Amino acid sequence: MLTDVQIRKAKAADKPYKLTDGGGLHIYVTPAGGKLWRLRYELERKEKLLSIGPYPSVGLAEAREVATNAKRLLREGKDPAVEKRLRRLQIVTDGGTTFEVVAREWHDMNKGHWVEQHAYDVLNSLERDVFPDLGSAPIKNITAANVISVLRKIENRPAAETARRIRQRMSAVFVYAIASGRAENDPAALVQKAMRPVKKGRQPAITDLEQARQVLRHADATPASPVTKLALRLLVLTALRPGTLITTPWTELADLDPQRPIWQVPAARMKLRLQYKDDDERDHLVPLPTQAIDIIKALRKLSGRTPYLFPNQRHAHRPASENAIGYLLNRAGYHHRHVPHGWRATFSTVMNERYKHDRHIIDLMLAHVPKNVVEGAYNRAEHLERRIELAQAWADLIMIDQTPIDDLLNLRRSVAPRIETTAKI
Repeated sequence: MLTDVQIRKAKAADKPYKLTDGGGLHIYVTPAGGKLWRLRYELERKEKLLSIGPYPSVGLAEAREVATNAKRLLREGKDPAVEKRLRRLQIVTDGGTTFEVVAREWHDMNKGHWVEQHAYDVLNSLERDVFPDLGSAPIKNITAANVISVLRKIENRPAAETARRIRQRMSAVFVYAIASGRAENDPAALVQKAMRPVKKGRQPAITDLEQARQVLRHADATPASPVTKLALRLLVLTALRPGTLITTPWTELADLDPQRPIWQVPAARMKLRLQYKDDDERDHLVPLPTQAIDIIKALRKLSGRTPYLFPNQRHAHRPASENAIGYLLNRAGYHHRHVPHGWRATFSTVMNERYKHDRHIIDLMLAHVPKNVVEGAYNRAEHLERRIELAQAWADLIMIDQTPIDDLLNLRRSVAPRIETTAKI
């Protein structure tokens, strides 16, 4: 039996020669000094050679393990050299059926049925959370254990809701692979009940008017970019969805009527089904109270030369992330108590309590989809005059005793103390 010392000391000769380890396994030493592992074996009374690899890349222990596996194949009536070629072919074939390849194919097929932002979110979530671990793996070889390992990392961030959405997307990719003959099962479906439970319920929101005013005061006293603080205020005053507000381009506010400022948000940027995105009649009209106009004037000084009201701090040609507003509320002491989207609930609750007969108009101001055809027909009416009145009434209520904008912009953003909140939801 060979030893590593013998192999290392073996010198090149004028002719090739062998160093035998036993059982047909040997080192083939070339005249140039190369040392190659080979296995001599017989199959159907014919002598054959299996090339294992060069020494020292393939060590003595690994070469013996390969030889043992090859002899097992021989006992099963299989040719080790043929099986090796088949494995190489399978690797090449699997290169075209990795999870990433199939997932991108699935995404390309479906993105035409999704709104642009959703299509981006789907692919971005896979690129960020799945491809780094499973992207290069043949999709048919991925197990439930592999899938849950990826999802656990997301849950531990913690981002349990995100983990569940990504599981659904992975499952759709596996189903697509099964239908196209590249997978046999859906391991993402198997792990569904093994995921951590998610607490059901509405997004946290403070709906008491005085407590809501206090949220704004605490946010004003919390270190943050002036643009982020103004974004929070405009979100409160307009009751728009955070994603719609934060991606607002300046072009939408270029031609506001100074006497009757109405912001027309295109249907393409609203939360609507894809078939309604090009319907101009579904544009959302937002009456702007005087406090909102003051915010827009302040923003022009800060970001008026960029494409967006709220530009990304690193890439001014892109909008900021809506998470910026959420992080501000978290730092102000409202983590798990009040989220950016929660201002819509605040607006709805406060205004419905005071203006009970305007329920349909308040829903229209929130761009809510009517629950039935009759109500839908009623809510398609604009009711602009009343909406203007209600928008100003809401602004006057929520902005009582708030920091003036000029003072807000002059606050130092890095030294303000954290304010502990004691109010209960």
